[in-house]
This record gives sequence, C-alpha cells and structure tokens, in this order.
Amino acid sequence: MKSVSFNSIELPSTLSEPAAPAPNDPGFSQALETAVEKIEALQTQGDTEAQKLANGGGNLHETMLALEKADVAMRVALKVRAKLVEAYNDVMRMTV
Repeated sequence: MKSVSFNSIELPSTLSEPAAPAPNDPGFSQALETAVEKIEALQTQGDTEAQKLANGGGNLHETMLALEKADVAMRVALKVRAKLVEAYNDVMRMTV
C-alpha cells in the first residue's frame, strides 16, 4: 500500500485518492429519490386506508397501522433533512 507523507504524518493512499464508485452503486440523489418515493407510497396507503374507514369499510387496526407507518416515515425524513441541512451549513462555515 502506497502512503503519502504530510508534515511527518503517514496517510494511507486510500485517504489521499478519491474512491471510485462501484458500478452498481446508486448515487446519493438516486437513493434520496427512492426514499422519498417510499415515503410517498406510505402516505398514499395511509390516506387510502383512512378514506376506506371514513366510507364505512376498512379495518380500524389496519388504518391506524398505515397512518402510523406514514407518520414515522415522515418524522424520520424530517430528521434526516434537518441533519443534511446542518451538515451543509457546517461545511459552508468552514474556512479554507
């Protein structure tokens, strides 16, 4: 393994060279898009179950499960968004 010297600190070459993406590895934007689509599907499923229940059909237990899954997914998405914005702001505050 080749190493790079930086002010008498030896760094492995893997830290000094950018990693090549794996051929089948989806990018960050693709992973984000997939996650948003899954959240949207859970929201739609919850809405559908709630509408069935309101129309006199459906099952209360199934409806509550669908709504809670959608709620938890949205909360996680909001937490991830907050962390991403926080990380972006931290990077923007860095001095070069």
